[in-house]
Amino acid sequence: MSRQLSLASLKVLKEAAAKSGSKAAAAGLGVDIYCDGASRGNPGPAGAGAMLLQEGGGKVLARVCKALGRATNNEAEYAALLLGLQEARSMNAVRVAVYADSELVIKQLNGVYRVKHPVMRQRHQEAMRLLAGFEAWRATHVPRERNTEADRLANQALDSPGGGQ
Repeated sequence: MSRQLSLASLKVLKEAAAKSGSKAAAAGLGVDIYCDGASRGNPGPAGAGAMLLQEGGGKVLARVCKALGRATNNEAEYAALLLGLQEARSMNAVRVAVYADSELVIKQLNGVYRVKHPVMRQRHQEAMRLLAGFEAWRATHVPRERNTEADRLANQALDSPGGGQ
């Protein structure tokens, strides 16, 4: 009888742990993504950068940057967005808030502007595919002054050896 009680108790404990774990999982990781692309010339040597913070402006979770070679500024902006979204996905984030100083990218993400250019349409579709993998997302335009770290990262990628080739 005591063995059955301990098994029953164990089952209750497992169920309670699963419920509390599912509440924690439901809350999940929220990430704020600040992203920026840079191009010297249009097109020209380009770089992308993103800084990821805990939701609500918490601690920095990651800083990522990538040299892009030759690209337009808008292509670099989308590359920065994709870089940030991929990093958030790798962290198993469930919610993302995207902040960018590219009004075009933000308005395209929010469906205010159509995406006409074929290359930009592909990048937009990739961004929307990644965003659909999160439980919730939002995209907000910010002034350049609020996006200085992402800008610094994009320029760091551009200035790296072989960066803007």
